[in-house]
Amino acid sequence: MKREEFFSKLRRASRPVIIDLWAPWCGPCRAMEPAFKQASQKYAGKVDVWKINADESPDVLKSLGVMGIPTVIAFDKEKEILRRTGMQTPDMLEILFDSALNRRRPDIIPPAPMDRILRTAAGLFLLGIGWFYQLSWSWLIMLLGAVVVFSAFYDRCPVYRVVAPKVLSLFRRSSE
Repeated sequence: MKREEFFSKLRRASRPVIIDLWAPWCGPCRAMEPAFKQASQKYAGKVDVWKINADESPDVLKSLGVMGIPTVIAFDKEKEILRRTGMQTPDMLEILFDSALNRRRPDIIPPAPMDRILRTAAGLFLLGIGWFYQLSWSWLIMLLGAVVVFSAFYDRCPVYRVVAPKVLSLFRRSSE
């Protein structure tokens, strides 16, 4: 697909569109395929799905600013709603399709599984440094470690789930 054809088709789309940028040689693309197909079938008739081979449409990837595949992007007309790069879990694909259907970005987007692991490890490392060195400002390092660990699991915190949408709605109203 050529760049001009892609954007013309996107402008004319009557439904929200999910774009799957993939390549046949991409292992994560193939691993994500069954979950992607299942989500596509669930939202059939409500959300259009376009699979674009990265090798055959490099100008489309370049114009979208895609640096890696697989990349899944949700669009409403020409407005990008949500973008995720890398292999996505079935739950994240559900969030992407639901965002496209609702034509708005979700209030809470969970981190990818690898991000959770890295954030947890970094936070625990900071907690350990603060605990073992017992400096006068160790509490600050430990507090930072706790914040980093929380950033790995914020989406599962019931208090955050209640407060975040309300705070975000305040910002949305003030910007309008």
